[in-house]
Amino acid sequence: MPFMLQAIDLSVRRGVKLLFEKTNFQIHPGQKVGLTGANGTGKSSLFSLILKDLHADSGDCIYPDHWTVAHVAQEIPDGDQKAIDFILDGDVELRNIQQEIEQANNDDNGILLATLHTQLDNIDGYNASVRANQLLAGLGFQKNDDNRSFNEFSGGWRMRLNLGQALMCRSDLLLLDEPTNHLDLDTIIWLESWLSAYRGTLLLISHDRDFLNNICTHIAHLEQQNIQLYTGNYTAFERIRSERLANQQSEYLKQQRNIAHIES
Repeated sequence: MPFMLQAIDLSVRRGVKLLFEKTNFQIHPGQKVGLTGANGTGKSSLFSLILKDLHADSGDCIYPDHWTVAHVAQEIPDGDQKAIDFILDGDVELRNIQQEIEQANNDDNGILLATLHTQLDNIDGYNASVRANQLLAGLGFQKNDDNRSFNEFSGGWRMRLNLGQALMCRSDLLLLDEPTNHLDLDTIIWLESWLSAYRGTLLLISHDRDFLNNICTHIAHLEQQNIQLYTGNYTAFERIRSERLANQQSEYLKQQRNIAHIES
């Protein structure tokens, strides 16, 4: 099993359109990778592959079985759940342990309770509400918003709650698709700081070059049914790619001159 996110001879077709053809890449733990490329080159489809919502026509896109993958839900839920509880739901392991503690209490099972409280301590569960409140504050919510119900917020603020729930997950791999939509400048700056400190592997789709520059350690560029990985931020990627294209153009012109010379 791999210890990284890896594509091996990956080919994907959506309808009649070929998105990837025998493409290969390796993204290692802790790397923060910006996905770039023209619309329709397969950025969102790559996310769907990783989330197993889409299957490859051939080849593989694989990562370790034990990895927890977080992403922002695109649908906007409704309901009267409190904002703080919605954020806390992002930590699935926390919620599972809390449910088990409740059941063990009902069963008066003291031995199991002691084990579960140790597990809760190991995942920093006693500070979970503090972490959730910090996320709400960072995302621009006011002090008393944590106890407001979900359906009291507008669509844009509900999308912020979706983002907060994804950030609450203690993930190994985080997938973010245009996360700065609906965010003001202060919140974007906060999110940059949060993502820079994030210890997992990040895949980020964004059209905001400053955002990519401030966060990314690598750029994965999608073009011509291929995914090419570049080291460095967006500015470094642009420089390296333009140099590569200039070299290719120079080689092509040289080749044409040789052909013309031989034919003459």
